[in-house]
Amino acid sequence: MAEIIGKASFKHVSYLWDEAKAAELEGDEVALLLYRSNLLGADLRLTNYGGGNTSCKAIAKDPLTGQNTEVMWIKGSGGDIGTLTRSGLAALYVDRLRSLEHIYKGIEHEDEMVELFNHCIYDLNSKAPSIDTPLHGFLPFKHIDHLHPDAAIAIAAAKDGKRITQELFGGEIGWVEWQRPGFDLGLKLRKCLDENPGIRGIMLGSHGLFTWGDTAYESYVNTLTVIERCAEYLEANYGKRRPVFGGQRMTALPAEDRRKQAAALAPVLRGFCSSQRHMVGHFSDDERVLEFINSNDLDRLAPMGTSCPDHFLRTKISPLVLDIAPDADLTDLETLKASLTPAFEAYRAMYKDYYNACKHPNSPAMRDPNPVIILYPGVGLFSFSKDKQTARVAAEFYINAINVMKGAEAISEYTSLPRQEAFDIEYWLLEEAKLQRMPKPKPLSGKIALVTGSAGGIGKAIAKKLVQEGAVVLLNDLNGDRLEGAAGDFHQAFGKDAYATARLDVTDARQIQQAFDTAALAFGGVDIVVNNAGLSISKSIEDHTEKDWNLLYDVLVKGQFFVTQAAVTVLKKQAIGGDIVNIVSKNALVSGPNNAGYGSAKAAQLHLSRLNAAELGADKIRVNVVNPDAVISDSNIWSGGWAEGRAKAYGITVEELPAYYAKRTLLNEVILPEDIANACFALVGGLMNKSTGNVLNVDGGVAMAFVR
Repeated sequence: MAEIIGKASFKHVSYLWDEAKAAELEGDEVALLLYRSNLLGADLRLTNYGGGNTSCKAIAKDPLTGQNTEVMWIKGSGGDIGTLTRSGLAALYVDRLRSLEHIYKGIEHEDEMVELFNHCIYDLNSKAPSIDTPLHGFLPFKHIDHLHPDAAIAIAAAKDGKRITQELFGGEIGWVEWQRPGFDLGLKLRKCLDENPGIRGIMLGSHGLFTWGDTAYESYVNTLTVIERCAEYLEANYGKRRPVFGGQRMTALPAEDRRKQAAALAPVLRGFCSSQRHMVGHFSDDERVLEFINSNDLDRLAPMGTSCPDHFLRTKISPLVLDIAPDADLTDLETLKASLTPAFEAYRAMYKDYYNACKHPNSPAMRDPNPVIILYPGVGLFSFSKDKQTARVAAEFYINAINVMKGAEAISEYTSLPRQEAFDIEYWLLEEAKLQRMPKPKPLSGKIALVTGSAGGIGKAIAKKLVQEGAVVLLNDLNGDRLEGAAGDFHQAFGKDAYATARLDVTDARQIQQAFDTAALAFGGVDIVVNNAGLSISKSIEDHTEKDWNLLYDVLVKGQFFVTQAAVTVLKKQAIGGDIVNIVSKNALVSGPNNAGYGSAKAAQLHLSRLNAAELGADKIRVNVVNPDAVISDSNIWSGGWAEGRAKAYGITVEELPAYYAKRTLLNEVILPEDIANACFALVGGLMNKSTGNVLNVDGGVAMAFVR
């Protein structure tokens, strides 16, 4: 192995190579490829999520001939090098891939070559080869990295990037002008190498960087060294040519005020962006974002759009910049929407004009014309997309684009992709085919849920079901330890983008507002609110205290009312309808002993639901009820003496309660939290969008609780 360089050699990138770990992989070039790839993908300064690709070439035995042959392993289509595994690699015969040059008919037949990659497959379990496959295949090196580091793209996107590259690296880095990835670009990379023997990498105009080495380690260090040099050069030039982004024209609001404004505005923006389908949002007030959006150059640079295709594909042709004062009063919804409507209409018209001016006879139909990136000077950046991960990644990519613009402006002038080139990437038939291959969205894709008391029992089961069906959820609970445990469970099962958390006491108006603000900042708003938080007290009339009575009514009735009230404010801001589901009880309809406080509070919840349904229908806000009974598993309802009280009322032991409750039902079934979760999904999953004011019993069949 080459001499280990060490972390001290790098300031602007992360040196993560572990010599001991790499030694364990020695002799397995594919394992070393994966190790190197994961290290590179772990540093967002080197590349972004899903961006770039890595490869290695090694000798393997041909299963058909038994002879040794050269095989290239490369990140397959749609993968991410930071999380790359063997199953995400494509493996191709190198000689077959290169032989395609003999049948290549020119750049106008570029897309036809992609299907021919399949005839070069070595490993039948390969991931589909990506369009970048020939870019690696026509270079002779054993290990190759193709990344999109901000520091390198800043040079690649500069007006005189080619000259800067030559001067900065003394001719050790080649240059290939911008061209859409494909077979012809692979041939141009080979030509650049032939004309510049001994170079250590190639800069692709407006696009990214190719670097290589004879071993995984040499390629890794070469990549870091080149990017480090680019970053050093940019840092040395910030502010020399002119103030960064032309200087600041305004000061950002304090952090707390920024988040308050963002939480107030996000649902309104989400409503506009969801004119064709429900979108999920993300908010960032990263200092890099603030530096850009508060600058004098914002109005000049923002409309230009991004340069790197990986950035552009996720952030759209350009962002929408809001013309709203940072400290504007956002409480007058009618006035706010009236001021935003022309901005969104203008953006949609711009996008339609862009499509019509650039489309080809065989172009796919125009996609959603709403913005993905929205910039609010003084406050931050909003991004909206089909799910949380895509929205978050879009924001990360736009920050990458900001970094590129900052660097390019520091050393020269920033240049973006010409509109036609951008369109040809966005509406590339191969990209469209990739979109068409994506799984069908789940029923709740794009939906945001807030389930009160969702750290355990029924609430947790409901939240889990909604996430499984495509929603994102705000987990919340009065009990901080339970909430932390639930968050850990959801992170392990669904990943970080599926949920956010908030402490919530439904009797505390301030915490209710904070919870909805958290949902707005994390996801853009809310679509589904499930009032589930509750408790129970089973006592005779004589034993009931005023404290018992007040607690039941504060949590069950007032809690449901005030959570619904806060939800309606957000839902009306969005103006795209929504669902409120109230978890009530069989006891709202059935009389029994030792149940005066709980049963009457549940009856109040039920009728409050009817009243809300009647009032909110005009806004397409559906209000429905699920009436459970005897859900014992992991439920707070059964703590605090309730089980003992009910057992005493029925003349049985606590242990006999589950069987007792099951036997008294028509179906003789024990009711589980998952059964209530399924009922909630039935109401909000899309098949009952024309139903409101309903009561769905999930009690195994209790005839006395029949509503009709």
